Amino acid sequence: MILNLSYMKITLFIAFSMICLTLQAQSRVNPVIKDFGGIFEIPYAVEKPDPSLAYNIVIEIQIESERPDTVNFALSNVARLLNLHVMGGVPKENMHVVLGIHGAAAYTTMNNEAYREKYKMDNPNLKLYKELQEAGVKMFICGQSLIGRKIDRNRLVPEVSISVSMLTIMTTYQLKGYAALKF
Repeated sequence: MILNLSYMKITLFIAFSMICLTLQAQSRVNPVIKDFGGIFEIPYAVEKPDPSLAYNIVIEIQIESERPDTVNFALSNVARLLNLHVMGGVPKENMHVVLGIHGAAAYTTMNNEAYREKYKMDNPNLKLYKELQEAGVKMFICGQSLIGRKIDRNRLVPEVSISVSMLTIMTTYQLKGYAALKF
């Protein structure tokens, strides 16, 4: 009986260890935005994006970066959104995403020189902005936020265009049938 109990404990320990290793081995994938927004494949999911739909999405980006040396969470979440839909079977060409950036997130749109002057470090969001643009994301900075936060419009990342306001971006695209999200 003692031998059987020890054998069972060893067997359970090995089985538990293998399960833990399997869970740890599952790595993130990045089908569209290669360096940001990594996601896990969920092959057993029953609810998935519809690959026959055109996904028209307008996103209000307001969240500031936790620290100036980290990639902005809201922008990273846009990368996750793209990666999730494409992993779910939606063709990249069916993803039509527009960003209305404002508030404290406006600082992420400063070019490296301006960002360095403000934070004494490089802008960690530059590569993400480039990858989002390459994926077809349209990005607009709120002109009201630029003025309100004293950001020089001539010192923005080239991937971001200026709009009258985030409010007009959101209302215009919603009236065009875009689903609205807020990060």
